[in-house]
Amino acid sequence: MTKPIQAINRYKADLREFNFLLFEQFKLGEMLGQKPYDGWGEEEIRSSLTECYRFVREVLGPLNVVGDTTGCKLENGKVITPKGFKEAWKKLYEAGWKSIAVPQEFGGAGSPRSLQVLVEELISGANTAFSMYAGLAYGAAEVIEQLGSAEQKKEWAIKMFAGQWGGTMCLTEANAGTDVGASKTTASRNPDGSYTIRGTKIFISGGDHDLAENIIHMVLARVDGAPAGTKGLTLFIVPKIRVNADGSLGKPNDVSVGALEHKMGINGSATCVLNFGDNGQCIGWPLGGEANLNKGMSQMFRLMNAARISVGVQGISVAASAYLNALEYSKERKQGANMMQWKDASAPRVPIIDHADVRRMLLQMKAVTEGLRALAIKLTHHVDQAYILQAKGESYAYHEGQVELLVPLIKAYASDQGFRVCETAIQTYGGAGYTRDYPVEQYCRDSKIFSIYEGTNHIQAMDLVGRKLGQGGGANFQAFLGDIATFVAANGDNPTLGAAVKKLGAAQEAVGGTAMRLLMWFQSGQIPLVPLAANRFLEMMSELTVAWLLLDGALVAEAAQKKVSANHPDHAFYAGKIQSALYYARNYLPGVEYKAQILADEDKSPLDIPEAAFATV
Repeated sequence: MTKPIQAINRYKADLREFNFLLFEQFKLGEMLGQKPYDGWGEEEIRSSLTECYRFVREVLGPLNVVGDTTGCKLENGKVITPKGFKEAWKKLYEAGWKSIAVPQEFGGAGSPRSLQVLVEELISGANTAFSMYAGLAYGAAEVIEQLGSAEQKKEWAIKMFAGQWGGTMCLTEANAGTDVGASKTTASRNPDGSYTIRGTKIFISGGDHDLAENIIHMVLARVDGAPAGTKGLTLFIVPKIRVNADGSLGKPNDVSVGALEHKMGINGSATCVLNFGDNGQCIGWPLGGEANLNKGMSQMFRLMNAARISVGVQGISVAASAYLNALEYSKERKQGANMMQWKDASAPRVPIIDHADVRRMLLQMKAVTEGLRALAIKLTHHVDQAYILQAKGESYAYHEGQVELLVPLIKAYASDQGFRVCETAIQTYGGAGYTRDYPVEQYCRDSKIFSIYEGTNHIQAMDLVGRKLGQGGGANFQAFLGDIATFVAANGDNPTLGAAVKKLGAAQEAVGGTAMRLLMWFQSGQIPLVPLAANRFLEMMSELTVAWLLLDGALVAEAAQKKVSANHPDHAFYAGKIQSALYYARNYLPGVEYKAQILADEDKSPLDIPEAAFATV
């Protein structure tokens, strides 16, 4: 007899940590009351986080294992999502969580982006597979809202933001993979200004589902006669179902599901092969009108940037819950005697959190997840500041430049580390963590995809070293290094954290020096060395950034701890912030300098080894 699926919530989050980042470290309260956030106050943000956490634990969390176990089904050409997903979709949009940062003119609440990113963490952490449907709909709607014509914004974006319609992004093709410029999907102009779309896209997350009444696909295609490569691609709005002039739904738009992918994780998310125009009846419209023909890649980067941030948040979300679940287990599971009594056979068994290596794993997971979350808030803090300056008519180039620089870090480093935290959580449980009796094995399976989709992490690294370091003539990167140097100069003498801050300074110099080495390789024609080094350089820069933000938070915590009594809960909370920063600085920053030396050695062995030498089979 089949064991029934238990619809039980296992998701955990630490809202005290969320509020610390927003109001103590990044001082969001100083932004509130200013346009465009003049309708928001501190109490509204705190209560929003509390209510959203309640919502995801009650509605989305219990469906996580259901979606993982049952997956999606393809019946009569239509995708059927796991039981409960459709009702959860309706509740999600009725509660307004997916529209919390949407501009008010599009039906949203217009919240700061730094609040939105934490709401997204809660939604994704509770049920990553489910969250992807709404996340992609939001991303597709946002790119239409930002780059579409007035008519397109009215016709498509409003209903997508409201959850009435879903959305996707369609780039990948079997023949092209990450080589997007090799796309074979075509677009032929019709007399009425629409285009006939023909082609097949693969690995399309949320490519079809039964949650919304329509799905709007953002499709890259090449117009007849357009240049080869990425320069000849146009981004098209292609609905699953055509829309009549009065806004009602018309006939199907010749978009069909060729297959569902069978995956290692995120089983509740429908990953589809989509066929466009098998019968020659699929039509679409260029985003922003015909003036934007052949500008598809630059437009898609808007969507991709948002998607890459979201993937980083996915990594943070499952890592954080994996850590908190492992922490709870370590306090309850008794095994072995205290190390100081290991020879005493009659010594009482202790919770495994008393064992040194378990404490090491727990502190590592804590430090990494808190540092990654600080990175997400740092990025969105820049976004919020840019919006405020834009509303005042002032320059926001610095903040925009820092966002560009941090996007590949959060996508790649948070997704890599998210998986590794989940792996460590399993190790903390021991054998129990490898079973489905606990949530960490699903977190680990779900999180592996994060380093692959929305551009593999090597693509993020090449984007960083090939594009982002040189943006603004290198001014963005120099401003980044300057911010850290200013921090080091101001805090190097701190009695508690000064030694760690000095390690940060040494790591900052290593990153700056390695960036110059990359430039030298470009200029001297040693270009093959760049892709060999790119991933390691992104890791170096990410660890530098995370250490900086953790130490910054630790300084805030140190000052705040002095104002509370030793028996107040915040006293221990602030102690945790300080120890997380010290652990990360002591254990990760020396590695930044070491990696710089590895790159300086210019190892070419992956290029020198003959292909036949990899194996004799």
